[in-house]
Amino acid sequence: MNAVLWILQIVLAVFCFTGGAYKVFMFHEVASEAWYGALPRLVWGALGVFEIVCGLVLVVPALTRGRRELVAIAAAALMVETVALAAIYGSYSLQMRAENPLVWVLMTALLAALVAYGRYAGRR
Repeated sequence: MNAVLWILQIVLAVFCFTGGAYKVFMFHEVASEAWYGALPRLVWGALGVFEIVCGLVLVVPALTRGRRELVAIAAAALMVETVALAAIYGSYSLQMRAENPLVWVLMTALLAALVAYGRYAGRR
């Protein structure tokens, strides 16, 4: 089970780190999409930084064997953030297509929930 959690954790970290970097550094490419008008650029940037930090926290404490409980906290925080983003994206489109970010945030929320539960349950 630990190997499965590690794989899910790394996949979630990559999703979050790349998604956060995209929101921070490539904002001009996606600013024309309808759902990006739902929040100001500063908020999208803050969400991007949050995702980058959480992506790092998912991997670094586990590699250094210190403060492992931060992994469960970061995963839970990402789950809350992605569910909020799903609500924003869902208000624009509910179509389940690869181009719709709703698909990706729902998948990320599921991954985050699995990692948060797995790491929290493993601590008890």
